[in-house]
Amino acid sequence: MHSRRLFTTAAAVAAVLAAAWSAAPPTTAAGSAACTSTWKAVRKVAVHRPAWNEGPVATTRSPVVRYLRKGERVTSCVVAVGRSGWSHYRECGGGSLWRVVPGGQVPARCLERA
Repeated sequence: MHSRRLFTTAAAVAAVLAAAWSAAPPTTAAGSAACTSTWKAVRKVAVHRPAWNEGPVATTRSPVVRYLRKGERVTSCVVAVGRSGWSHYRECGGGSLWRVVPGGQVPARCLERA
């Protein structure tokens, strides 16, 4: 009886895998769309990259990688939310949301939609 149950389970798994392999890949807009959200710098702003011991969100003490010039356009589709005290910034009106841009993170209020 135990071998029949094992055989039935194995056959069911094989059928599911065969159906999954033969099915066409999903064509959802979210899965195949690239990030196209462009933002423009309100003023000259530093791009910070979190240090190895800071976690995933930049802080005001994070190393500066480069600067964005006023009016420079960048692509960003992700926002990092800082919860610690040092992740709060004062630039451009303050806050704790950081936009992830190529090379690092920028205070979200220092960018506007382009």
